Amino acid sequence: MDDNALRLDNQLCFPLYAASKEIIKRYRPYLDEIGLTYTQYLTLLVLWEHKELTVKQLGEKLFLDSGTLTPVVKKLEKQHWVRRRRLPEDERSVVVELTPEGWELKNKALFIPHAMAKEMNITEEEATILYQVLYKILGRTS
Repeated sequence: MDDNALRLDNQLCFPLYAASKEIIKRYRPYLDEIGLTYTQYLTLLVLWEHKELTVKQLGEKLFLDSGTLTPVVKKLEKQHWVRRRRLPEDERSVVVELTPEGWELKNKALFIPHAMAKEMNITEEEATILYQVLYKILGRTS
């Protein structure tokens, strides 16, 4: 058996892991400006797109379980950016919706994608290919 398969440089997971950490690190100063963590930012991105979702739907879109997502949503609620409410027809389902302050925060965050595009050392074509490959790995179409 060839032990080259066990070299770090031959692991697809490693550059994905390292690149993810590097990208999140580059987001930090921009997110600090508006008082968000990376996971809070992702959560708000989904809500800005969909207006309101159940915690389960949010988790599916973000690939997060409710144990990870619930503290994020609670902190966003404490900051008055979202509110949670139970569905009358199913008390087990919690809906997360943006508050007016949450909608206002969207305007403050508009600069972030543009700033991050400048941070990346790839062309628009390379970014498109990367999106396609990563979403393929995730089992989603882009």
